[in-house]
Amino acid sequence: MSDKKPMTVLAAASLGIGSMVGAGIFALMGEAGAIAGSAVYLSFILGGIVALLSGYSLARLGARYPAAGGIVEYLVQSYGVGLFSGAMAIMLYIAALVALALVAKTFGSYAITFFHLGEASHLWVNGFANGIIILFVLINLEGASSVARWEKPIVAFKVLILIGFAVTGLIFSRPELLSPSLYPESKMVLYSLAITFFAFEGFRVITNAAEDMPDPARTLPRAILLAIVLVMFLYIAVALAVFGNLDVEQVIKAKDFALAQAAYPVFGAAGFTIVAIAALISTASSINANLYAVTNVTYQMAKDGELPCEFGKPIGHSRDGLLISGGLIILMTDFFPLSEIAAVGSIAILIVHLIVHLGHFKIRRETGASAAILLLAILAALLAIGFAVSYSIKTSPNIIWFVLGALICAFVTEFLLHQFTGRRIQTRTPE
Repeated sequence: MSDKKPMTVLAAASLGIGSMVGAGIFALMGEAGAIAGSAVYLSFILGGIVALLSGYSLARLGARYPAAGGIVEYLVQSYGVGLFSGAMAIMLYIAALVALALVAKTFGSYAITFFHLGEASHLWVNGFANGIIILFVLINLEGASSVARWEKPIVAFKVLILIGFAVTGLIFSRPELLSPSLYPESKMVLYSLAITFFAFEGFRVITNAAEDMPDPARTLPRAILLAIVLVMFLYIAVALAVFGNLDVEQVIKAKDFALAQAAYPVFGAAGFTIVAIAALISTASSINANLYAVTNVTYQMAKDGELPCEFGKPIGHSRDGLLISGGLIILMTDFFPLSEIAAVGSIAILIVHLIVHLGHFKIRRETGASAAILLLAILAALLAIGFAVSYSIKTSPNIIWFVLGALICAFVTEFLLHQFTGRRIQTRTPE
């Protein structure tokens, strides 16, 4: 058997692009647009810059510590084995669940566009969201050997749909709708920064493939740079196409399915339907792949003592962690509006990235990373968190309480595991 490692720059970049260009763009365009208006493309530029700075930090860590655990591994290498690194790993798990809840909620939002459900539409959104989670939990219980095989054509399909939508939308856009005179205050663009960063956050999956790269020190940084830059251009083009065909009021009215609505002026009902179907396929694919990934991660975390051992117990062809995660995702989709899910997820993941960059700065001599770029990554994450918190305090203070609750839950869970079970996180020793 050949021992050639398959993750080339192009293959790894494709993995990241597939993860980024998932449900995020279908859901978060409307959420970010509701804050930044027709200037949302500027927010995607800033979000891309934050992602590039963060990507540099993760790439240098991944090159030095090529492990499938990705961020979990980097936390332990930076902070050692203990309460803090374990709690941050759990925080990452919570953020992953929030991201899956966002995907499920987006599926429900697009699914109801095919029906006339009146005032009870929010109940149907939750119903469709719960149904798709339950469906893929059952599928994953039977094994998920076809996930990777199906993911490539689905990623190609959704990217082609978005490129076609962006190009045609730009051709037929109305320049007056994109006039700077219609932009909101500049601080609103900054307030939306955490949301747009969340649409890029999926690039971190590239770090999980470092062990399968022939030369991680060269392959990983190039793959992350390529993936983020290509996706940033795609997001900017899609944002201009949306706001070049719909005014801000129309986007806000249809923000949960803004991309499909933006296709209507150019393509008519057929365009709306095609984009809505693309969103359904994209979100369903993302749920399937990410449920499988989360189950594997929770199994490893349970083995290492970062989560209760129940997460690692076998059931069917999977683990109990699949059922537990599915139940938590359903609770999140039922009790949180899509806007709150997006805000909580974006702030939570930015906190994790900030902690990783601070830890990286401590061990930068081990990775050979630039101190200046790491400081910029830390500053960018701090500013994005600060703007998000400031906006949330003014508009929806309970978001801050949810984030604080997640942090407390992470630390309490880790403390109890250490205190009453005596379990300790296991870490690999770099070669």
